[in-house]
Amino acid sequence: MSLPRRPAAVIFDMDGLLFDTEALHEEAAGLAARDVAHEMTPEIFRSLIGLPGPAGRSRVLQHFGPSFPIDIFFDAWRGHFYAMVDTRLVLKPGALELLDLLDTLGLPRAIATSSSHKTVQHHLSFHDLGARFHHVVAQGDYAAGKPAPDPYLTAAERLGVAPGLCLALEDSHNGVRSASAAGMMTIMVPDLLEATDEIKGLCAFVVRDLHAVHSLVLGCAR
Repeated sequence: MSLPRRPAAVIFDMDGLLFDTEALHEEAAGLAARDVAHEMTPEIFRSLIGLPGPAGRSRVLQHFGPSFPIDIFFDAWRGHFYAMVDTRLVLKPGALELLDLLDTLGLPRAIATSSSHKTVQHHLSFHDLGARFHHVVAQGDYAAGKPAPDPYLTAAERLGVAPGLCLALEDSHNGVRSASAAGMMTIMVPDLLEATDEIKGLCAFVVRDLHAVHSLVLGCAR
């Protein structure tokens, strides 16, 4: 089992891939929905995974209707989430080992996320990872969010590496669609969403964790 070619750079998604935050977001969204007398089902929440903010807002309004107090809901969601991550933010298994390998191999890396720069910096600082990434591409850095290719194309441009030589790591369907549309080798590490047949067809591999990604990258380096 090996990658199609040796990557010249690696681009990480953040939530659910690098940090174990999607379950926290689901819990926070559920609390926020109850705050405004509604229910956030797993199906609704998981349809939001990997979407940029405006698209997520539209999806929520589409489900709950135009009278839904969208601003109050999202403010409450953020409040509940940040209260959780102040004590419960953990890295996904294999994250540090993979970053150590990329350091050893001298491979540049970036983050391409639908989250805000403020959130990225909070999470990276929490685990002292700010210096482990050469670039961060977040909300405001691209014209169209995932599943459009813009976040990954922007990250590749900032790294100075052709998209086809980049390895993209994702946990969401929309993230995989984005990376694949950018022409990148893509590995999905499922978190809350399992890989569908469509998503499997867009990936070089679907693996259980970042330890498996480590093995694939190491195999290309030998």
